[in-house]
Amino acid sequence: MSEAILDVQDKPKTGQWISLSLQHMFAMFGATILVPQLVGLSPAIALLTSGIATIIFILITQFKVPAYLGSSFAFILPITIATKTGGIGSAMIGAMFVSLVYAIVALIIWKTGYQWLMKLLPPIVVGPVIIVIGLALSGTAVNMAMTIPVGNASEYSLLHFSAAIVTLLTAIICNIYFKNIISLMPILIGIIAGYGYSAAIGIIDYGVIADAKWFAVPEFLIPGVDYSFQVTPTLLFVMVPIAIVTISEHIGHQLVLGKIVNRNYIKDPGLHRSILGDGIGTFISSLVGGPPKTTYGENIGVLAITKVFSVYVIFGAAVFAIVFSFFGKLMAVIETIPTAVLGGISILLFGIIASSGLRMLVDNNIDFGNNRNLVISSVILVIGIGGAKIEFSETFSIEGMALAAIVGVILNLVLPGMDKKEVDDGTK
Repeated sequence: MSEAILDVQDKPKTGQWISLSLQHMFAMFGATILVPQLVGLSPAIALLTSGIATIIFILITQFKVPAYLGSSFAFILPITIATKTGGIGSAMIGAMFVSLVYAIVALIIWKTGYQWLMKLLPPIVVGPVIIVIGLALSGTAVNMAMTIPVGNASEYSLLHFSAAIVTLLTAIICNIYFKNIISLMPILIGIIAGYGYSAAIGIIDYGVIADAKWFAVPEFLIPGVDYSFQVTPTLLFVMVPIAIVTISEHIGHQLVLGKIVNRNYIKDPGLHRSILGDGIGTFISSLVGGPPKTTYGENIGVLAITKVFSVYVIFGAAVFAIVFSFFGKLMAVIETIPTAVLGGISILLFGIIASSGLRMLVDNNIDFGNNRNLVISSVILVIGIGGAKIEFSETFSIEGMALAAIVGVILNLVLPGMDKKEVDDGTK
């Protein structure tokens, strides 16, 4: 590993600090504001809570882990389903219960270690579940890209689809043909290019920008104040199983980040601290109407390229995110982004989610000549993508991704031939 320009505990000079922190903020900006746009939440709240969650995470991990927490794409499908059945408030309550799972897992890891978690959530279970999340959203992305609402229906629009194509191609070009910071911000650059093209072909309504204030407090969603809610078994089974994916994602990020900065984050400050930080960040975010959080690969990539590992730079990016969330005009501009542009970038993003599940299977050398692996992955994929459902009553059912994840975990535990290999904790 090449020598760090700024190590984890190093403080940069003021001018350098500002520029490096802004760089991190823009790296996560596009993805963080995209999630609320797709699920009907406030981009301003998403930006505000990403900053707050990151600061909480840094404090809980004792200023040892330079990770940024942004909006989690894994929750798009569960939030969409929960919102349709019980309103956006139900989705927020569900996310709070997910954070409770994080806390419980963190407590158990603190007391017993983490090997049990690796046994419960091996790649053969998590990989196919991630594939389900991406492919289940594919129809949504395509419809957003090529249709426009007409009354209670929608119709095909080549003009709008062209904006989606420009957005998608720009993001692909940035990701493939550039090897510097630009390659880490394909979402943001793609949205900017798509927005510019949309302006040129006249499909943007600027009215909301003119009406917006320069300074505006983000729109909070407080339980019991802005919405009423009811906790149901169905709500819990829609949201909570996603922790299977997000905790696995968290562990992967900690291992990768540890290798980049030459630290063992599984042992110090400990996986229990980082999972707890992630969970509390998600809880605070959901409590005020923001999307659930996760550590961001984009920012890990920035660390790898710049060799600036300073946790204070990440802290500065969090502060900038909080400040930017109060820029009313900027948030209004975000609201005017055409659905086609969001659809274009979503085609790439949802595909990447599915592909990351495939990559997990490949990276872990999953042998599909082994009937056990073939059965587990096949059942997860068909149940999840096919939308299978177990309905216990009119108000309680388990379906789709949640059912697929639960069945996958059970099959992995009960089928003979479980892999006994030692789990790499990042120390090798």
